[in-house]
This record gives sequence, C-alpha cells and structure tokens, in this order.
Amino acid sequence: MRVADFDYELPPELIAQEPLARRDASRLLVLEKKTGALQHRTFAELPQLLRPGDCLVANNSRVIPARLLGRKPSGGAVELLLLRKLSLTRWEALARPARRLKKGATMLFGHGELEGTVVDETATGGRIVEFSWTGASFEAVLDYLGQMPLPPYIHKQLADPERYQTVYSAEPGSAAAPTAGLHFTSELLQQLRQMGVAITYVTLHVGLGTFRPVQVDTVEEHVMHSESYTIEPQAVAAVKEARKRGGRIIAVGTTAARCLEAQALIGGPAADLQPGSSETDIFIYPGFRFQVVEGLITNFHLPKSTLLMLVSAFAGKEQIMTAYREAIARRYRFFSFGDAMLII
Repeated sequence: MRVADFDYELPPELIAQEPLARRDASRLLVLEKKTGALQHRTFAELPQLLRPGDCLVANNSRVIPARLLGRKPSGGAVELLLLRKLSLTRWEALARPARRLKKGATMLFGHGELEGTVVDETATGGRIVEFSWTGASFEAVLDYLGQMPLPPYIHKQLADPERYQTVYSAEPGSAAAPTAGLHFTSELLQQLRQMGVAITYVTLHVGLGTFRPVQVDTVEEHVMHSESYTIEPQAVAAVKEARKRGGRIIAVGTTAARCLEAQALIGGPAADLQPGSSETDIFIYPGFRFQVVEGLITNFHLPKSTLLMLVSAFAGKEQIMTAYREAIARRYRFFSFGDAMLII
C-alpha cells in the first residue's frame, strides 16, 4: 500500500492557527460509514447525533510543557521535546541540533537550575537524557522553564495555554494534545450524560508514535514509536455495559481508538476487554479489523499521516478522501485547532 495514496492538497489558509472563542462552536462533518452520506453540523449539535446508551471513550492525558529551550556550556542554542518519562530523572526526547547532541553532551536550561546530559541515542533518532535540577521536583522546574509544545504548523502564539488542553485532562504526560477532545465543553459533557450517554476515560500519553512523519514509500514499512497507556476497570465496565444495552462505543480521537484496540489485541474484543497498563506501537491502516470501536470523533489530519491512515481504516479510504475533498470545498478548518468529524 503506497503512502502517496493518502496524500491530498490543502490550501494553507485552511490550517487553523488558533482555537475558536467557544470550543463547541466548531463545525462537525458527519460521515455515515455504511452509506457514505455526509452531513454538515456544528459540534454543539452532537447530542442530536448520539443515542442514549452510547458510550464515549476519551483520552484524559494532559499535555506537559514539554518544549525546553536551553544552551550548551559553550553557548550554542539547543532544544528538547520531551516524549516519554523513563524514570525519576530520565526522559526520552527529540533534540535539536541532533548532530551536536551526541552521547555525553550536556545542556543547561534557565539560569542553570536544570541540567541535562545525553546518555544514549534511540533507534528512531531520539535521545535519552538524564536530568539534574535545583528545586523540589522535576515537574515543578518543568512548569517554570518548559513551553507548550504546539505543532510546527501553528505559527501564532497561544494566548491561553489551557486551550491546548481538553476540559477533562487529568493525567500529565503528553507531548501533544488529543485534539479531538478540544471541542468539548463541560456543559456539553453534562448534556450528554443527562440524555443517557456514558462518558468514560482512558489514558494514552501522546508521544512520537502519534505525530512522527511517515518517511517510507510503503505503508507497511512504517514502524510506530511506542506510547504508554492505561485502561482502568471503570472504563472497561462502561464499555461492557454499553455493549450490553445495545449502545455504540465511540472513541473520542485516534489516541483513544488506538488505546482500546491495542488492549483488545491483548484481552480480546469489547465483550472480553480487560483493564491494564502497557506500551503500544499499534499501527492501524486499511485492512485492520476493529474489535471495540464502532464510532469515531476526530479532527482533520495531515496528508500522508498515520492518523489519516487510521481513519481510512475505520471508514474506508475512498470515503475519507471524498469527505476531505468536501471539507476543503466547504472551507472547513484543519488540524489541531480545526473542525471535527463524526464517523458513525
């Protein structure tokens, strides 16, 4: 399967540079999987599109200020993007300029209250960094020195960093937001609960696996980077109860979908789903058979990305490409701060 088959042309002005004033004011393109029919709605209308007994499964991971700007002792500028916590003092990170940050290189951040040393290199070009700091905890120092790691296609400064967090974010650890959830407000979640839609949460800390570019020509050659996830017993219970009641399991975002489907490979389909914590490098592309997810809320994804391949696996590549062409023609807003799709 060719990566080029998942390419499309997007006018640059359709890349959303900032969130809307109200989260649920975004547009919502509804795709019916069986028929390919499209509807143009707003996200605030989501209650009209769901049914009592449905179960929304969202990713409650919280973005950390994972971007660190510092310098080498010689004065050269360096940058780290923290991807995954390995121990109390060690993190996996992307480093720039990578060629100057080989094993043994040291970096200083702030006024020297945080110091990092490269102790190893990863197979995907990352770095393992050992940190030492002055202060109560690494997290406290990171809150002070780190920056919100916005995607490179967003060029505007974010006035309120909380707008790159979901309203239900709770578990710090992600290097990027699970952006499908950015459209929800607390009021909308409450409205859904009141109409009988179950809402439960899983945790997948978004790292390199989610946004790493595909750099091969054939889809099957791409290797995903591993990410950590947790599915608590209450999430499993909510999924099983919804199935028992005839409700649909609707993942809020590709990360929640990957979390559920990765666990299903271990613990069986929805009826046999088990709680647990693990690492996953699951790569979902056309031909994949979904065991748990029956509906998907998602944003519009970059050309030739693994996320576009996932939604194509869920709804069919031709239907997704048709929907994207329609969204472009209708001037939908794309990517992290853009509009949304509901695939049911």
